[in-house]
Amino acid sequence: MGLLGVMENPGRDAKMVMDDVFELFLQQSPISVMGRVILENVFAPDKLDAVFRSKAIRQYERELLFSQLVDLTSLVVCRVQPSVHAAYKAKCHEISVSAKALYDKLSNVEPTTTRAFVEYTACAASGLIDRMKGGLPELLPGYRTRILDGNHLSGTDHRLKVLRGTAAGALPGQALVLLDPQRMVIDKVFPCEDGHAQERSLLDQVLPHLQPRDLLIDDRNFCTVAFLMGMARRQVRFITRQHGRMPYQLQGQRRFVGRCPTGRVYEQALIVSEAKTGQALTIRRITVRLKKPTRDGDTEIHLLTNLPASKAGAVKVALLYLKRWRLETAFQELTTHLRCELNTLGYPPAALFAFGVAVSCYNLLAAIKGALRARHGQQMIEETVSNFYLTNEISGVYRGMMIALPPAKWKIFQTMSDTQLADLLIQWAGRVDLEKYRKASRGPKKPRSKRPNAQFHHVATAKLLPKKRLIVRTNRPEIVVTAS
Repeated sequence: MGLLGVMENPGRDAKMVMDDVFELFLQQSPISVMGRVILENVFAPDKLDAVFRSKAIRQYERELLFSQLVDLTSLVVCRVQPSVHAAYKAKCHEISVSAKALYDKLSNVEPTTTRAFVEYTACAASGLIDRMKGGLPELLPGYRTRILDGNHLSGTDHRLKVLRGTAAGALPGQALVLLDPQRMVIDKVFPCEDGHAQERSLLDQVLPHLQPRDLLIDDRNFCTVAFLMGMARRQVRFITRQHGRMPYQLQGQRRFVGRCPTGRVYEQALIVSEAKTGQALTIRRITVRLKKPTRDGDTEIHLLTNLPASKAGAVKVALLYLKRWRLETAFQELTTHLRCELNTLGYPPAALFAFGVAVSCYNLLAAIKGALRARHGQQMIEETVSNFYLTNEISGVYRGMMIALPPAKWKIFQTMSDTQLADLLIQWAGRVDLEKYRKASRGPKKPRSKRPNAQFHHVATAKLLPKKRLIVRTNRPEIVVTAS
C-alpha cells in the first residue's frame, strides 16, 4: 500500500512520488525511514522556531534559524557526522553564515531554550506513543511515576583561551533529568552551566514540575529534609534511598516483612523534622539486608517512602526502587549509542544544548520503539531489541538515504497529523525484521581480579600469553608442535 493510501484525508496538496528508491529503503531499512519521518515531523522548522521564539530571552534569529542549529547538531549526536564542523561543511550550501557565526550561536543558546526544546520533543514523542498504544505498563497503577537523576558532562578539549593555562579537566556543565518510565521518554531536563555545582542546588527547579499523586524515585544524593518536606506539601509520593547524614528519629521496632530478589526486607517508622518550621513528617523506612554487598561495601540499604502501605507494601517498594536503573540505562545509551557529550564544545551553553539535542533524539527513538511494541508486543521488544543496533542502522543508512531521497521528498511529513503519523509508523513497524536488532546474550559476569601496581609503562602481550601445545593430526602418528 502506498503512502497516500494509509493517510487519512491528507488533502490534494500533499503529494509524494512513491518511487522505487523510497520503496527500496522501506524494504531494506524500515527503521531508518521511520527515524527520518519522525525527525521530519517533530523537527519541522516552523515548530522548532516557534519553540525558540516563545522561550528565548536574549538570543535572536537573523540569518541562522534555531531549526538549522538543531538540524546540524542532531547529525552529530546521531553519529551521522563526526563533528559540528563536518556537519556544517555538509550543509554549507543551505546555511548563509560562516562557521564562526555558527559556533557563536551555539555558545549562546540559553539553558531555558534547551529545556523548552526537550519538553517539546518529549510531548511530541509521548503523544505518538500513546496514540500507538506502545507504552509500557504503569510501575504503580494510579500514580504518574518519574525517575530523577543527574548527569555530569565529561571534560572537553582545552580549545578556549581560558582553558589553555590549566591541565585540569574542563567541565562544561551538568543537568538533572526526569524520566517517564512508562514511555521511556526523558520529559524534563534542568541544565546547569556550573560543572562543580552540587546537584541538590537544582532541586528547587524540579519541585514545581511535580504534581499531586506523582511518584518520584531517586537516589540518596537527593534525600534532603527540605526536598522530602517540599514533596509532601505538594502531595507527591516518593521512594528515595536514605542519605547517611540526614537527621532522623526511628519509631517502634523494625519488623521482618518478606524477601525480594536482592535480600530480606524489613520495615520501621521514621520521623524527619524541618529545622526552620519545626514541622515533622512521619514516613516509612524500608530496609533491605542484601545478599551481596554493594560496590561501596554496604550490606544494608534504607529506603524512605510516604506511599501508603495499602498501595505498596515494603517488598513492592524495594522492587520499585530497582526501576531507578532505567534512567541509568538511558544515560548509558545517550553516551554510547548517541553522542551526548561533544568534547569540542567548550562553552557550557553549547555543550548543554548538544546534550539537549541528544536527549531529544533519544525521545524520538523511544517513539520508534513504541511503534515496535504496538506491532510486535511489549515483551518481544523489551527482551530482544537492542537500542545500539537500532541507532547503528539509522546512522549508517542516513547519509546514503538523504542522497537518494533529498529533503524535498520528506516535506510532506512535516504537516502530517499525529494520528496519521502513528498509523504509518505502526504499518511500517510490521516490516521490521527484529532478528537484525536482537540483543547479544552473555553469560554471568566474572569477578574482576585485582591487578598489581604496574612496574612498567607497557608490556608485550605476546610475551605474557602462555605457550600452547598444538596437536596436528595426520595419517601418521600424532605430531606435537609447541607454539613459540
